[in-house]
Amino acid sequence: MTNKNLYLDLNVLQTVPSSNINRDDTGAPKTALYGGVKRARVSSQSWKKAMRDYFRDESASIGTRTKEVAEFLAKKLQALDSSLDEQAAMEKATAILTAAGIKVKKDKKSGKTLTGALLLVSPGQVDKLAQYALNHDKFDDKDIKKEIKQILKEDNSLDLALFGRMVADNPELNVDASAQVAHAISTHEIVPEYDYFTALDDLQPDDANGAAMLGTIEYDSATLYRYANINVKDLAKNLGNQDAIQSIITFIKAFTLSMPTGKQNTFANKTLPNYIMLTLRSDTPVNLVSAFEEPVMTKGGFVEKSIQKLEDEYNSTNKMIEKPLMNVVLSRENVGQLTQVANLPELLDQVSAALTKVMQDEDAND
Repeated sequence: MTNKNLYLDLNVLQTVPSSNINRDDTGAPKTALYGGVKRARVSSQSWKKAMRDYFRDESASIGTRTKEVAEFLAKKLQALDSSLDEQAAMEKATAILTAAGIKVKKDKKSGKTLTGALLLVSPGQVDKLAQYALNHDKFDDKDIKKEIKQILKEDNSLDLALFGRMVADNPELNVDASAQVAHAISTHEIVPEYDYFTALDDLQPDDANGAAMLGTIEYDSATLYRYANINVKDLAKNLGNQDAIQSIITFIKAFTLSMPTGKQNTFANKTLPNYIMLTLRSDTPVNLVSAFEEPVMTKGGFVEKSIQKLEDEYNSTNKMIEKPLMNVVLSRENVGQLTQVANLPELLDQVSAALTKVMQDEDAND
């Protein structure tokens, strides 16, 4: 039977030592109130930025998010046609973006032509827009406008297909996200701490007293519960089956191995997950954060009890929904009830094999 839905849940437990990886407007680590106690929190936006950086390092197809898309497109036009001067290229770039319903205007302060908000475009979209602009002189025809908009809906880069795009000027150009990333929170209550620091001037005379600089940094340490999901069918619709599977593998690696870089030089807090659980579901994605609504309380470390509570929540959840098509666990801890794989490559192989089988079975039934 063909599955109407197909979702991959990613559940991760990860300990982070003294750190301040995601700050609020006061410079303090972000927090959340959950289960009646204060938790450490890392925003989804912060971790998605770290994932996009990981995609780039892995040479995945990454888009460009900028207000300077007109300037970006104009340079591409000049690279393709050296006869175009800067003004002519900018006029073409502005005209084709305007035809797509994207408002651009010259910023008085910088002198640059900018969009009103950040716009994410893929390399393929920019290339095709540039070529289309070179092949046309006017862009006010109804059919031409439709073709330009279609260019901006195709050839999505990995980050664009996964995280989506909102275009306030023209909702026709919106791209629905195929992935959702939750704010990470600690499985337990945290107590904020403060580091008082001073810095001395190396050339300060021996008879001078006092520091050249002093201040405080707020920090905390936590065992974080991290969750994300991928709508597999939506991603396959965007990228095709094989590219979608490869993109999901890249997403898993990025989600599990990346970390936001806030105050990283100060705290050297880069860690790896203690526990990873991936679940393929045919009915609905499930965030298992309810496992920690009652905070973990222990004097002997939080990881072991967090794993136990997470697996208990997984088993409890399965009483209410369909049996998962796949569940695979990788843990660095010798605890837990669920069957575990030996290493990350084996985990990725199992996910790839399960996705390939489901998609092949559905293609055969179509």
